[in-house]
Amino acid sequence: MKLQDFRIGWHTLLHEPGYSLVVILGLAVGLCTCILLLGYVRYSLQYDAHVPNADRMVVVTQRYNVDPQSPLHDVAPAFLRQTALATPGVVDATVFFPSRPETTPLVVRIGEHRQHLQGLLVLPGFADMLELQAVQGDLRQALAQPDAVVLTQATAQRLFGTTDAMGRTMQAEGKTVRVGAVVRTPPPTTTIPFDSLLGANSTLTDPMVRDELLTGQQGWMGKVLLRVKSEAALPAIVAALQQAVDRAPSLRNVPPETLARLGPRKIMDIGVTPLRRAYFDHQVQGNRVFKPGNRANPAVVAALAAIALLVLALAAINYVNLATIRVLRRQREVAVRKVLGASARRLVLHFVVESVAVSVVATVLGLVLAWLALPQFSLLMNRDLDGLLSLPHIAAALALGALLGMATALYPAWIAVRVLPTQVLAGRGNSESMAGMRWRRALTIGQVAIAMGFVSVTAAVAWQTAFALHVSPGFDPAPFVIVDLPAPVRDSAPARAFMTALAAQPGVQGIAISEDPVGRLDQAWTRELRREGGPGAGMEMKGVSANFFQLYRIAPEAGRLFQPALDKEDDPVPAVLNAIATRDLGFASPQAAVGQVVLFTGFDGKVVRKRVVGIAPDLHFHTLREAPRATAYELWTAGVALSVRAAVPAAQVEAMVRDLWPRYFPDAIMHTQRASAILAANYADESRLSTLLVIATAIALAIAAFGTYVLSATTVQRRAREIVLRKLHGARSSDIGLLVVRETGVLVLVAAIIGLPPAALAIQRYLAGYVAHAPGGYWTLLLSLAMTVMVALLAIARQARVAMRMAPADALRA
Repeated sequence: MKLQDFRIGWHTLLHEPGYSLVVILGLAVGLCTCILLLGYVRYSLQYDAHVPNADRMVVVTQRYNVDPQSPLHDVAPAFLRQTALATPGVVDATVFFPSRPETTPLVVRIGEHRQHLQGLLVLPGFADMLELQAVQGDLRQALAQPDAVVLTQATAQRLFGTTDAMGRTMQAEGKTVRVGAVVRTPPPTTTIPFDSLLGANSTLTDPMVRDELLTGQQGWMGKVLLRVKSEAALPAIVAALQQAVDRAPSLRNVPPETLARLGPRKIMDIGVTPLRRAYFDHQVQGNRVFKPGNRANPAVVAALAAIALLVLALAAINYVNLATIRVLRRQREVAVRKVLGASARRLVLHFVVESVAVSVVATVLGLVLAWLALPQFSLLMNRDLDGLLSLPHIAAALALGALLGMATALYPAWIAVRVLPTQVLAGRGNSESMAGMRWRRALTIGQVAIAMGFVSVTAAVAWQTAFALHVSPGFDPAPFVIVDLPAPVRDSAPARAFMTALAAQPGVQGIAISEDPVGRLDQAWTRELRREGGPGAGMEMKGVSANFFQLYRIAPEAGRLFQPALDKEDDPVPAVLNAIATRDLGFASPQAAVGQVVLFTGFDGKVVRKRVVGIAPDLHFHTLREAPRATAYELWTAGVALSVRAAVPAAQVEAMVRDLWPRYFPDAIMHTQRASAILAANYADESRLSTLLVIATAIALAIAAFGTYVLSATTVQRRAREIVLRKLHGARSSDIGLLVVRETGVLVLVAAIIGLPPAALAIQRYLAGYVAHAPGGYWTLLLSLAMTVMVALLAIARQARVAMRMAPADALRA
């Protein structure tokens, strides 16, 4: 391959600017899509790769079986650290807690400015295990000193405007702390994010939390991280941890009725997840200690990789079709080259150079498009993808483009080699063989089938997501704004005063207290309730104020719900159940449960008796991906979530909160959220996936339409003599148009047979993750067929018109 070959290739492309623009733009769009999606896939595979010896680290997980529908959590009892250190095969172990709950983060004051810190409370071994390196100060010493805090470089920049923050001070909870060390900011591809670190001896650490971090005597849950030997048998380590949990007194303190219900099952099942796979452990759910953080479904990531390759394949097929037609039109040029002595190798090399030149230019343009789209793509995927277009990634993209150019040149080059100079120069050009035509027709059918599958799956995902977003949660969320308080209302005079002041604002119709806002689980508790002399059932307990149901305008299914006129706040006797709870407790009907006594064992080991006053409808505290759960409500004002119902716009309520907040919580940062936003956040991943699929589907449809157009143009050109002969024998223009349409119809039908069954299977698997489905979810298959037919008809309309207007004299002369 010589420089002269590239010069000839460039001159050829410049000689036909229209053709060059079409093929380059088509490939560029496909490559841009591929670069972004494969970049995201690689980003996902890089999670925790920055941690030294990450392949030998595991995170301890647990499932608390006391809750019948308990999810998987990646936190475990802190005492397992001591057990792990004594277990063969474990090199090191550490445990860490969040420095403060995520709902009430640590607030620091620097001058007049306040900032949140979402840090970790760690043992000294944490830094050693992750091999954290201080860029300023002594990390071990900072974690050992009571008045020191460790910041990341990004946090130091955010707090002080510079990364040179050693010795700088700040106020937190009435105490002065200083920056004892600064470490590098963890990359975004980490499942252990932090902006600051506190040691166990920090003055900001509660003594009870410090003791639990060091001893684990109370069975509190923390993140337990183990480093194991490369040859260690993980099942043996898990078995040792499981035995420690089974023997732990703190975890045996469950009611006898719960043990009876569990039978041979364990109270808690222990497992481990390799750190490098923790990001893909998407079944992990948040809890009162840790939120799950960024997670990804491996099936979705694999699907995105498949979409990237499919879109690129569609673009490549289009290029092959266009290049083939171009070779057929250049037969005379090829024949002359052969007569002048050009060898088959030389011809193949020429077409490969042309194709590589096209692909490289398309790759450069694709990289430019990817760079322009990257901010929006990062926002869509909810990930920090700034490093996606690094130099190694750009080099890999250029290599992919060159490889694509070589691959797509093979078939056009093969046609060029088969050109017979004697026939072409005599005016009898040998067109593409029937086998070649069938091969390109099959490629176009594949394009249409893929596009049809894209439309089906995209419509199904979008339809189900819209259904989940708009299904009633059991009340109208529009009038509500949720205000998160820094302290429980019952235990905080400022919180009660703030609530009173806010309730007096014009337009505010009322304020209710709850532990969790509907749709967000912050303080989920599970209790084993039972009837007197009857069976027990595990269910979630929700603490609410007496006006909660009244403010939400929720009507009872039986009996009555809590009412301020009848119920006293924090009264331990009244209880409200949902219908699922009455069924699990063995009542014949919801009405039969009203007035009955239910019992459960409290944290102090005492039996609590409650009387059921009414049955509430199901409220969507959980998403449609989970089955509805048995729920019991009690009067409890120690919650931190205020539900503000207002007759004025939500923005006006937020402004009221903003004005009142500093007066009552000068050292806390305000956090409000609209109830509708809380519910929508549960389906944020589905919404992002829907948007991404819509974009990919639009690209796939456009490429398939262009492929259909090219194929119809080739067909009309190939069958020109047949068409005019039909006209000469009396065929009308409409008959000729139907001939072209019929051929495309057969193509779409075959594509439907190929593309719709896999799409139906994909839809079925996607919907299997939901307990409630949108009505008529499979109508999307018919929609995709109709949309693809319409697009195909639009694509061939011009060629059908050309065939209908074809002049017999011109066709026969050719």
